[in-house]
Amino acid sequence: MGNFLGILLGCCLAGQALAQDITLRHDLDGRPLDTLATLVLRFNDGLKGKGRVLLQDARGVEHKQVLPHLALLDPDDSMEIFATRPRFRPLHEIMREAGQKLDAAQFYPQVADAVDDAGGRIQALPLALTLPVLYTNRNALRQAGVDPDRPIRTWWELQKVAGEIYERGGKCPLTTSRFAWVHSENISAQAGEPLMAKGGKVDQVLLNGMVNVKHLALLASWQKSHYFHYSGPGREGNRRFLGGECAMLTGESSLFAEARRAGIDVGIHPLPHYDDAYAAKPNDVLPDGAGLWVLAGHKKDEYRLAAQFMSFLMRPEVQKEWVQATSFLPMTPGALAALRSSDIPPNLLDAAQKRLSVSRKGSTRIKHGPIRDRLHEFLGEEVEFVWTTDRAAKEALDNAMRRVNEAIAPPPKAGPAPRRR
Repeated sequence: MGNFLGILLGCCLAGQALAQDITLRHDLDGRPLDTLATLVLRFNDGLKGKGRVLLQDARGVEHKQVLPHLALLDPDDSMEIFATRPRFRPLHEIMREAGQKLDAAQFYPQVADAVDDAGGRIQALPLALTLPVLYTNRNALRQAGVDPDRPIRTWWELQKVAGEIYERGGKCPLTTSRFAWVHSENISAQAGEPLMAKGGKVDQVLLNGMVNVKHLALLASWQKSHYFHYSGPGREGNRRFLGGECAMLTGESSLFAEARRAGIDVGIHPLPHYDDAYAAKPNDVLPDGAGLWVLAGHKKDEYRLAAQFMSFLMRPEVQKEWVQATSFLPMTPGALAALRSSDIPPNLLDAAQKRLSVSRKGSTRIKHGPIRDRLHEFLGEEVEFVWTTDRAAKEALDNAMRRVNEAIAPPPKAGPAPRRR
């Protein structure tokens, strides 16, 4: 009997030793967190004790430099999530090593374009992408005597609405979140002005195109007229809109579900555009947001479990549950097909399918990495002077562009060593 118990106990301990735990760091709360926790629990149950995914709230981590296996984040937030800029492993590499299927063709073209590298290979699972949109608090518009059903298609129409709100007592007609993505990358995309160009053998960032200068100058004039209130480079503007302080917000489409849960009678419009721009493409907005990234420096068995979890999250029925709860974009055509039986309005699904299906051929978007990190960092610092001083829009953009290009320039080649006498 004693030998039997010893053997049984030894088998149990051996099973525990073989089980893998991997950690997923995030900064979610509310319903998105509840949904992710539910999905993780379901995945763990399916492993039958052979491993677990453990959720870790980034805001409660004491030693952020101790890196997890996975992280759901926008790489812009790396310093906040990790207190450093860690090295990520490409997802296509992790999946291939684990024998799990992953191909860019599985995703909508525009979704893949948001997380692939220059060679078209998927770097992270595009789990929490959004589109830039304009939100309106319909009650705030009614109180200002503005028809909440009036279309707002262009920046000039938005200026008129913001002016009416301010003239009728609104303290904050308009704010924004994620300034660089909404008001630089997407403004350029709509106008067909690339943000990257080849300068000889080296890529050069172009931040001071005609439409970018015009747009920043317009926002600066709105700031002086109290039509627009800059809240910060990140998501600071979301709180002001959700709290009812600001009547309108340019930001992420995923905020829609949270705004409705907050009790706001929320209107959602496409991001305004400049109809006087040559060959304007108002629908050419760029999906972006948080991906599920794999951190470097872990064991092969842990990466195998991470790959299994990625495959689980790509199942259409899992994506349907996730998208319904969070308002993030569906990753694949299969996910959108599953959503046809949900309570999401068909016209929104049709619009998402149309935009996400656009070919990425000829895409000029800046990929995740050092160049985009520097662009967002330096642009955020330079536009601060536009709001707080009389610095001209072009000067701020010139300075940001110079700083980015200096930072990404390859070091000069060392000359020949001096000959010894």
